[in-house]
Amino acid sequence: FAPALWRTITDRAATRPAGSYTTELLDAGVGAVARKVGEEAVELAVAALDESDERVVEEAADLVYHLYVLLAARGLDIAAVEDALRARAAT
Repeated sequence: FAPALWRTITDRAATRPAGSYTTELLDAGVGAVARKVGEEAVELAVAALDESDERVVEEAADLVYHLYVLLAARGLDIAAVEDALRARAAT
């Protein structure tokens, strides 16, 4: 079962609709997307230390979105991440 956001991102990766932010990120390449993931991770950490719960949730959503785009840009499936997490839980 893939989250709706993942399905949307993989659809955009396949179809590359004009005007889509996801398309823009994917077209910028893996390096640009990876930098964006790093930026969003820092913003989440800062929010967690000093901002409202609402801001933490917003920044967490930004990080998850950009992480999904990074996986799609690398041609990886979210199922591989889920498998890795399940394997860790089993040990």
